[in-house]
Amino acid sequence: MKVIENKTFDMERALYGSRDILARNCSFDGPADGESAFKEGEDIKAEHCFFNLRYPFWHDRGLVITDSEMTELCRAALWYSEQVEIAGTKMHGIKALRECRDVVVKNCDIISQEFGWSVRGLRMEDTTAVSEYFMMRSENLALKGVNFKGKYSFQYIQNAVFENCVFDTKDAFWHGKNITVRDCVVKGEYLAWYSDGLTLVDCRIIGTQPFCYCKNLKLIDCEMINTDLAFEKSEVEAVVTTRVDSIKNPLSGRIQVPEVLEVIMDDEKAEGEVVISGPKKAGCKMCSCA
Repeated sequence: MKVIENKTFDMERALYGSRDILARNCSFDGPADGESAFKEGEDIKAEHCFFNLRYPFWHDRGLVITDSEMTELCRAALWYSEQVEIAGTKMHGIKALRECRDVVVKNCDIISQEFGWSVRGLRMEDTTAVSEYFMMRSENLALKGVNFKGKYSFQYIQNAVFENCVFDTKDAFWHGKNITVRDCVVKGEYLAWYSDGLTLVDCRIIGTQPFCYCKNLKLIDCEMINTDLAFEKSEVEAVVTTRVDSIKNPLSGRIQVPEVLEVIMDDEKAEGEVVISGPKKAGCKMCSCA
């Protein structure tokens, strides 16, 4: 493997088409303001590098980036690449990851709008992320120990598993398919509308109007905090361990709760059953009591 150390590159396509190369303590910055430093490369490692120019890793295969920094000016850093590992790295440029395959992200700091679009196969662990439209239209995702903040996350994703994550978001999981969420905190408005095959296990769900227009929705031993107008027009099987503020017109299935302040059943097509496992409360005339 060819080793390049302690160098600065600012020209266009500085290391274009490189093969079997290690860049260590290098800086991609300077007045020439060149783009696409490592485009069309293979078996590339970057350690302790600084990226302040656009599009450094496009159409690369076999890429390992560790303990590096991508600044706000490092736009669209990784596109159309595959077999990628990124660890201990700041990814602070917009659209940092897109149209990539077989990606591992560990212990990273992500501040990147429109991050992770149309990625196929991503494992992310112990990472913080701030974004909007995070991971849109991506497939085969496994996230563990991820702390995310932002709006419109995980829209149109398919085949995903989330474990021990904290999501402070809005409109998460819209139109998502085949998603499992375990031991997570999910906070936000209008969660998971139009999803199909979403299962939440031992989760805490916070925010208004969650889980509307869903198909094949399952909640297993989940907490619901400050949740009102939940489950409207949804096919749902749910066991909830906390009070729900209000449930509105579940389309079908069964929702078991210890307490609900209000059940609204004013749509003749709504046939979902609400079962109260605790004392019946005022406003629950349409419920069945366990």
